[in-house]
Amino acid sequence: MTDVVMPQMGESIVEGTLTKWLKKPGQRVERDEPLFEISTDKVDTEIPSPAAGVVSEVLVEEGKTVAINTVVARIEEGATAAAEPAASAGASVTQAPAPAAVEAPAPTPVAAAPPPSPSPVPSPEAPAEPGGPMSPLVRKMAREHNIDLSEVKGTGAGGRITKQDVEAYLAQSAAAPAPPAAPPAPAPVAAAPVAPAPVPQSLPPLPPPGTAKTRVEPLSTMRTKIAEHMVLSQRTSAHVTTIHRVDMTAIAKVRERSKASFQANYGLPLTYLPFVTRAAAVALRHFPLLNASLDGANILYHNEVNIGIAVALENGLIVPVIRNADEKNVLGLQRTIVDLAARARSRQLKPDEVAGGTFSITNFGSFGSLVGTPIINQPQVAILGVGTVDKTPVVVNDAIAIRSICHLSLSFDHRLIDGALADQFLGKLKSVLEDWAEEVL
Repeated sequence: MTDVVMPQMGESIVEGTLTKWLKKPGQRVERDEPLFEISTDKVDTEIPSPAAGVVSEVLVEEGKTVAINTVVARIEEGATAAAEPAASAGASVTQAPAPAAVEAPAPTPVAAAPPPSPSPVPSPEAPAEPGGPMSPLVRKMAREHNIDLSEVKGTGAGGRITKQDVEAYLAQSAAAPAPPAAPPAPAPVAAAPVAPAPVPQSLPPLPPPGTAKTRVEPLSTMRTKIAEHMVLSQRTSAHVTTIHRVDMTAIAKVRERSKASFQANYGLPLTYLPFVTRAAAVALRHFPLLNASLDGANILYHNEVNIGIAVALENGLIVPVIRNADEKNVLGLQRTIVDLAARARSRQLKPDEVAGGTFSITNFGSFGSLVGTPIINQPQVAILGVGTVDKTPVVVNDAIAIRSICHLSLSFDHRLIDGALADQFLGKLKSVLEDWAEEVL
C-alpha cells in the first residue's frame, strides 16, 4: 500500500488545495500518470501518481485545503489482477438482475470481440502502445475534440500521452488554422476570434422564462488567490503610473526583416515582447532601485534581474519568471517566453518558475489595448505595461510621418520610487528601443 501525500510545491508553500481528483476509488492508475490537481498561492498543477496500482481510498475531498505531507489517498500496488476481476464482477452483477437468456448474448460478443478483432481494440490505444496506457481523461478529451491521438506526441513516462500533450496539440491546432482560414468563408470567422467573433459563440443560451434573475457561482481557487494578491498589492504599495510614447519603427523594421529567418532557423515567432524585455533588463541595470523591493524599513537590492512575464490563462493569469534576463539576447528571451507561456497554459510550470521575480511585464497590447495601469506584483516595486504597436501619424522634424508607435506604462511604488526616477528609467528603456543596435540572428 502506497500513501499519496500533498506535496510541497515550493520552499515557502505550507498547504495546498486539492481541486480535482483525476482518478476515483477502484480505478487503476499508472506510475507518473496524473492523479489529482492542486492549487497553491504560487501555481496550479497536476500531481502524478507515485506508484502503479488501484486507488483504494481517497481521504481528502475536492475543494479541501490541507497541509503539506498530509496523506490524501492510498494506492494498492500489485492490484493489477484485482482490477480485472472487478470488471468481470461488475459484468456478472449486471447479468444477475436481468434474465440470463437476455444477458448471455451480451457478454458473449464483448468477450468474443477482443480475440477475433484485435485491430479495432488497439486502434484507440495505438498512440499509447509505445508509451503505456492513456488515462480516461486523455481519451475523453480526444473524443470531445475529435483528435487523432496518433498525431499527438507523448511526453509522459515511456512516451505516454498526457493531458498536457493533448492541450499543447490543441493549442498548436488553434494556431495552425489561421492561415488556411483566409481564403474561404471561414476567413472572417478565423480572423475575428481576437475581437467580436468569439462573443456570439461564447454567449450562453437565454434562460427559460420564469428562471431566477441571478446565478451564483463560487470563485475558483486561482481567482480567489488573484483577488487576494491584487487587494494586498493595492493596500501595500502607493501606486503611481507614468506613460511614455515610444517610436518602435526601428524594432518594427528589424522584426519585419528577420521574422521569416527567425521562424525558419529556430522554429519560433519573433514578437515585440523580447525586444521590450531586453530593453527593460538594460534599464534595470542602470536603475537598480526599480529592481529592488522593500522589507520594512530596509531596501533589498537584488543582484539578479529576474523578469516575470504575465501569461493570460483561461480562468486567470500567472507570472512565470525569466531568470537572469539581462544575460539573454532576443533569441534567448523569445525562446524562454514561448516555453514558459506554453507550459503555463498546459499547467506544467514548477513552483520555482513563478517565484523570485524582481520586476514584471504585462503585455496587454496583445489584446489590442493601447494603455493600461497595471497593479504591482508584490513584493516588487514596479511593473511595466506594454500597449499595442500601431502605425500612427506623428510629427518628425516638422513633417508628418507614419511611425510604429507603442505606449509603455510603468506603475511604481511611490514609497520607494519618485516620479523623476520612474521617468528616467522609462527614458532609458525608450532610448534602447528607438536606437536599437543589437542583431537578432
